[in-house]
Amino acid sequence: MIRFLGKLPRKCVVAFSGGVDSVAVADFLIRGKREVHLAFFNHGTQTSRDAEGFVRNFAKRREVSISVGHISREKAKEESQEEFWRNERYRFLDAYDFPVVTAHHLDDAAETWIFNSFHGNPRVIPYRRGNVIRPFLITRKDALKDWCIQRNLDWMEDESNSDTSYMRNYIRHEVVPRALEVNPGIHTVIMKKYLQEASGLTS
Repeated sequence: MIRFLGKLPRKCVVAFSGGVDSVAVADFLIRGKREVHLAFFNHGTQTSRDAEGFVRNFAKRREVSISVGHISREKAKEESQEEFWRNERYRFLDAYDFPVVTAHHLDDAAETWIFNSFHGNPRVIPYRRGNVIRPFLITRKDALKDWCIQRNLDWMEDESNSDTSYMRNYIRHEVVPRALEVNPGIHTVIMKKYLQEASGLTS
């Protein structure tokens, strides 16, 4: 079941990669009669170029508008590749006047908490970052995938998600399974934290 925090805006931008998470969120909002605009960021990779075609076809089929962002600068020496791409994506998303909804989910939140703990700052993904909101932080990834399967929705698989040379993927594929052996309730603990804060959320 897809659950969300706060109130979903009637008009919003969806950060849309074409992956299963963003496809589920976009479809959920469209079926909920929200006015949706898709925002796709092309990272300049072959995967992104392939995904852009999928995303444009999705927008055409669903009769929603779409805009595409691109890399605007060279990567700084002190930035990792992941940081560079993230910074450029948010530069693109921060330019919108309407709320930007991302498809971050509870599994992302657990991974982020573990990642930040390794760096001495155990914190979860915030609900809001400027104009960007993350309403689906209490929904598990499996629920988003089930949404797509049950409605026969197609999505793109990003092959780089299995590349454990990226820290985020290493934590997802190697660290999280071991952490769950120690504490199987990590996701429940993090979800309760979000729910405790939910009463103060506004859109």
